[in-house]
Amino acid sequence: MPINSFENYPMSWKPSIDKTKKPIYQAIAGQLEQDILNGVLLPGTKLPPQRELADYLDLNLSTISKAFKVCELKGLLSASVGSGTFVSYDALSNAYLLEDTKPKQLIEMGATLPDNASYEPLLLQLKSMLQEPDYERWFGYGRAGESLWLKDAAIKLIRRGGFETTVDHILFANGGQNAMAATLASLCKPGDRIGANDHTYPGLKTVAAMLSVKIVPIKSENNEMSPAAFEYACKNDNIKGIYLIPDYHNPTASCMSVENRKSIAAIAKKYNQFIIEDATYHLLNEKPLPAVAAFAPEQVIYIASLSKSIAPGLRLAYVAVPSRFKEPISKALYNLNISVSQLLAELAARTIVSNQFETIIDVHREQTSRRNQVVNRYLADYSCLGSDTGIFRWLLLPGKISGAEFERLAAKHGVQVYAAERFVVGNSCPERAVRVAVCAPETLEELEQGLMILKRLLNDLT
Repeated sequence: MPINSFENYPMSWKPSIDKTKKPIYQAIAGQLEQDILNGVLLPGTKLPPQRELADYLDLNLSTISKAFKVCELKGLLSASVGSGTFVSYDALSNAYLLEDTKPKQLIEMGATLPDNASYEPLLLQLKSMLQEPDYERWFGYGRAGESLWLKDAAIKLIRRGGFETTVDHILFANGGQNAMAATLASLCKPGDRIGANDHTYPGLKTVAAMLSVKIVPIKSENNEMSPAAFEYACKNDNIKGIYLIPDYHNPTASCMSVENRKSIAAIAKKYNQFIIEDATYHLLNEKPLPAVAAFAPEQVIYIASLSKSIAPGLRLAYVAVPSRFKEPISKALYNLNISVSQLLAELAARTIVSNQFETIIDVHREQTSRRNQVVNRYLADYSCLGSDTGIFRWLLLPGKISGAEFERLAAKHGVQVYAAERFVVGNSCPERAVRVAVCAPETLEELEQGLMILKRLLNDLT
């Protein structure tokens, strides 16, 4: 029997467990998951200490610890040394942002899509390739030894983004998400921990959950990852590395200062932490800042995805990898992909080497600036963070409405936006904010229509 009497004892969770179901720790984990999903335990709830719960259920402490660990690896719980274990704020959020089909009867302002008005150079380049007499080679497997000039193109694009590297560090991936999955799969084991901003790209969350890697939230200052908080995590949270989006951070649209880039790089070198630098948005800057990788090339896996700078349909990313990580990440990419599409790799390389990619980037930037001017006009009375060359903005909400409530309200009135709850990490408290995708509407007219609806909703809240 339990040592203490719990009849009138305050506990945030008093589960009733059928001890005939073995193993018991799985029964506890299952009950905990159901109580979270059914709203019995709300996000942010602090769970009883493990010893207290073990005493209440008359079980070994190790049984409770294993149950909590199962739920922590699923992203349902978040534990921090000295503070306890909490139901994660993102336990119930949907991190899969790109729907199978375009939302019906909704103006799409959720998914971070670039404009589609600048693809003509790709079309012309593709037509030229398919008219060549040996066009059939684009439809076979590519071999690493045959792709040296393609790597030269990668070097040129990465240099344009603020980082100098060499061909012997370059790997190819089927997009940034694919590169991220291969990196985590090769450098982390189930149960390992990595750090990220307290609001981060949902693709990291889904990959980490699939691989049972725990994401530790690292606090921000002035909308940038705090170097002091990163160093604290290195000392106290047993992390192996961090994930960063230095330019146009997704979802908050902030850009990291050069000073912070240097500080983060120095801390990574001091504690031998790897950094996954997501450079998806680097080229949105007319004059990109130096990459974090420029200050710590032996620590940083630099991922230059083409999805937002050129075209999502290319499904290609160039990965600059430190020598010590190259073999495991290369093997992971092979096991995931065998190879990338020769057709798309050749198309991307020709577009880069011919400098046509500069035209595409310039048109993207021009279209994005035009759309952001419209956003600035409609949402001038509200805090809508981000710059005129970013393809999304971070809208801080007035009043007391949460991001999740505003997302549902906007959808009810015909506009899809994404709430902070979708991006929050662990037990970090989500901002009262939504991400607004500027280029997702197909036309300026559709964008204006969506903004009119959002402005009306915001006005009703003030």
